[in-house]
Amino acid sequence: MAFPRPEPGGLLSELPEPAAPALVRGSLATTACMETLQIGYLHAVAAAAGCSLAQPFPDHGIDWHISHTAPGHAVDDEVTIKVQLKCTYQLGPRPAVRPPPRAPAAELPAVPVVPAPTFAFTLDNDHLAKLARTPVAVHKILVVMIVPRSRDDWLRAGHDSLHLRHCCYWTNLAGHPVTGRRRTTVRIPATRVFDDRALCEIMTRVGAGGRP
Repeated sequence: MAFPRPEPGGLLSELPEPAAPALVRGSLATTACMETLQIGYLHAVAAAAGCSLAQPFPDHGIDWHISHTAPGHAVDDEVTIKVQLKCTYQLGPRPAVRPPPRAPAAELPAVPVVPAPTFAFTLDNDHLAKLARTPVAVHKILVVMIVPRSRDDWLRAGHDSLHLRHCCYWTNLAGHPVTGRRRTTVRIPATRVFDDRALCEIMTRVGAGGRP
């Protein structure tokens, strides 16, 4: 027996699409997930920069060693820096400040967001003392990643790109004073985005005998 084909726009076409099942994420602590995400970011940057990574064991205040090999380095063909990773969701993307309003919004266009030259980040004094020590045989940098508060917003994957949110910033704290009783606030330059180009430039300066 033949059954007639439903007409377009009929009852079947009016039924709602079935709802997607709720995403069940693992119960791993958010701070552990933040650390894992930042390590993935670091690996991606190192890979694009042509660098190798090593993790000291046991960890004694330094998370990773990054090495860069190139014939142009002054003393050796390979130079290494030490990296301390930190991650926070207390700041939004593009750390920024707004200038004071000049007039009611109805009279003037919206005031653009102006990127701040630096943003504040607080370190335990013991960690800062290790990063601030100078002179050193191997230079150190601090890499701070800003992530969204919700893990739902950390990652987007598509056929032509993979997005990790939000961004890592780096600084060299050699010589920075310890001022707090237990913790000290340092300023991270918002212009120092940590990517493969930044890492190559850091390694070139260190390879020439300079600071990061």
